[in-house]
Amino acid sequence: MRDFALSRVIRKNGDPAMAFRSDEAAASGYEKAKNYLIPRKFTLEQREHSERILQDVLKSCGPPVDSYPSWHPLVAQHDGRQPETYPNERCGYRGLDHTRCFAHGFITCPYGDGRDIIESVGEIDCNPCASVTAEVLDAVFYSEGTTPILVRCEWMKEDLEPNHTIPKSLAVPLMLEQELPVWRWADRAETWETMRPYLLGEPHGNRSSLFVTQDTALAMKKIYLAMVETGMFGPLKSG
Repeated sequence: MRDFALSRVIRKNGDPAMAFRSDEAAASGYEKAKNYLIPRKFTLEQREHSERILQDVLKSCGPPVDSYPSWHPLVAQHDGRQPETYPNERCGYRGLDHTRCFAHGFITCPYGDGRDIIESVGEIDCNPCASVTAEVLDAVFYSEGTTPILVRCEWMKEDLEPNHTIPKSLAVPLMLEQELPVWRWADRAETWETMRPYLLGEPHGNRSSLFVTQDTALAMKKIYLAMVETGMFGPLKSG
């Protein structure tokens, strides 16, 4: 049985009946990321330069997010029994600090030269559909004593959809690759409501997220529920 943290099960988007507004979520996430990475104590010149770099990151990596789908290449290097949705040492990274995430990359700001991060990224064994790279950014983020590093997911198999969403042809097989092996040791099936933060990422709504469109999310839900209905994971967990 998977050990899912209660904090990941609780909804973060308010009333479940409210529609998920991706533009509003992306705009709110950007303000939070900017305020965190570019504090007011920086000089005006530093702030303007760092914000230009941050805008470039948004153009290449998509909107700020709270956490990733557990099948996303940036966090997929984890123990299948303990799925991860946020970059950390259990995903293969060493030395992360002061981190803010975007749909297809994250900025981390360690004190020192960040060598551990760059070396650990080079050791990550990714799915053939993507690679993970790291580069030092020419900007000041979080504090003048840090080395800002951009860790990026480079999708190789197919282009992303508009708004940086992941196409169904990639999201579904990545989800299946992660979830199918669970049948070997699971004794209870998780509900879709429990799995939604893990499979759609955060923030998300009932039928979409900043990672996948409604069409893709519905396909993922249909396939996941079909697996549950076979009984391959055991009886459905109640509550």
